[in-house]
Formats: sequence, C-alpha cells, structure tokens
Amino acid sequence: MKREPLQGQAPTMSFLTPVLVAVVCILIVWIYKSADRRLQRKKERTPTPPWVDEDLKDTTDHQQAEEDADEWPEVEESVELIPYYHTRYPEEEMATRSREFYELLRQRRSVRSISEEQVPMEVIENVIKAAGTAPSGAHTEPWTFVVVKDPVVKHKIREIIEEEEEINYMKRMGRRWVTDLKKLRTNWIKEYLDTAPVLILIFKQVHGFAENGRKKVHYYNEISVSIACGILLSALQNAGLVTVTTTPLNCGPRLRVLLDRPTNEKLLVLLPVGYPGKEALVPNLSRKALDQIMVTV
Repeated sequence: MKREPLQGQAPTMSFLTPVLVAVVCILIVWIYKSADRRLQRKKERTPTPPWVDEDLKDTTDHQQAEEDADEWPEVEESVELIPYYHTRYPEEEMATRSREFYELLRQRRSVRSISEEQVPMEVIENVIKAAGTAPSGAHTEPWTFVVVKDPVVKHKIREIIEEEEEINYMKRMGRRWVTDLKKLRTNWIKEYLDTAPVLILIFKQVHGFAENGRKKVHYYNEISVSIACGILLSALQNAGLVTVTTTPLNCGPRLRVLLDRPTNEKLLVLLPVGYPGKEALVPNLSRKALDQIMVTV
C-alpha cells in the first residue's frame, strides 16, 4: 500500500538543504584559507635566493642537452701521446716548497686602493700565460683575457659598472647581501677602475666554433675558466702585484659591446691589477683553520 508523506515533511527538507549547502561552502572556504595561510607561512620561512646575473649562470648542461646530434661538428683526429717528464723532489724539499707557497699565498689580500704606477707588460703577459695552463673540459680552453690599459676605455668601463652597481646595491642584491658587505666597506664607487694601470677582464666562451663554422660545445666552461682565474690570482701574487676579484653584475652585455667581444663570450671576472696604493688598507680578517676546511677519510 502506498504511504502518503507526513504533513510538514517537505518544508523541513527544503529548509535543511540550503543550510547543508551553506555549511559545506563555509567548510570549503575555511579549508582554502587554512591552506593559503600555511603556504604563506612557508614562503615567509623560505629565504629568497639572492639575485644572480645571467652571465654568471653556468648553462653548460643546458647547452649540451640542446645540442642536436645532427649538428655536431666532425670529430677531430686523435691527439698524439708523448712521454710525460716529471720532476720529483725529496720529501723534505716537497714540504719546504709547499710551505713557502702557502706562506706566499697567505699574504694575498683583496686590495681596493691601487697605485697609478705602471707595471711591466711582460709580467702581465706571463701571468696570463700561466692562467692559460689551467685544465679545461675536453681541452677546449674556453677563456679570453682582455687587457685594458687605455685610460679612456678604463673610464668608460668604470661608468658602466658604477651605474649598474648603484642599482645592484639599491634594488637587486637584497638587504641581507648589502648588509653582509658593510663590514668590508664596499659600495658602488670603483675608483680603482681608473687608477689601476691594467684591467684584466676574463670572459668565458660558452661555446666555440669548429672549422666548418658550426658551434662547438665547451664542456664545463664555467668551472674551467674559474680554475684559470685561481691560477691567475696566484701568479699575480707571485709577481708582487695586487688585485681585487670583482664580478660586475649586470654589466656583461654592455662591456662586451664596449670591448667588441663576440656574443659567445660572457664576462665572468674583472681584475684591476697594479701595485698597492701608499695609503692602502684592508679589513683585519682571518681565514678558517685547516680543520675547518679539510676532512681526511
């Protein structure tokens, strides 16, 4: 037998339905807001990575991935192998030589007050030749050392760098980065770019060119050129010259045009080179002890 609905049942159901919908909507909004608050707290806890100049990014892996196999240049002929002649020192002399070399490099400091006194060009050529002995991926030697002595060009370089560096300090670098630099008393004023008798700008060649004109991959160009820079710093110290390692952020493209360098070269490091100024001062800093930088397994 068919049962009739109870009187008043329909109105009750029609009342509960919108209430239930409202409750579900409130619950969804609450879940969404809770998730949004958690995401916001996570963002606040995660430090913003420092701004990095595009020229300083190592894109070797990306270049290799994009390299089409059909575009690879022809394989070069095998290199002849020759005997390696090595000078072996007695252990006592090895210890002496290594200690003396450490003592020499221990005196190296970043000097921002550089004299206008000229330095022998032969010395500059020798230290760059020393840098050119660095190992490189597949022996591609992906470096170009641009030596600037012309006062007019040096001043143009200074103008470009100071213009960009002021923006770096005020906007790009971030408050923490700028705060960490305060103890070193550095800013966007780079007087040494005018006074140093020589500027050495080190460019990394992100790729080369084969004899047929096609692009040639320069493996690990960033690491290779960085090693060359380390040898260059050691050679300058050995020759009795001073410098300060600078990375002119966001200046690479303009300096590349100024110096008429090809587009496959990107500026990595700039070194003002010379003798220290008479009133040169350096921060009283100490280096980490051996047990803080060396682990023996």
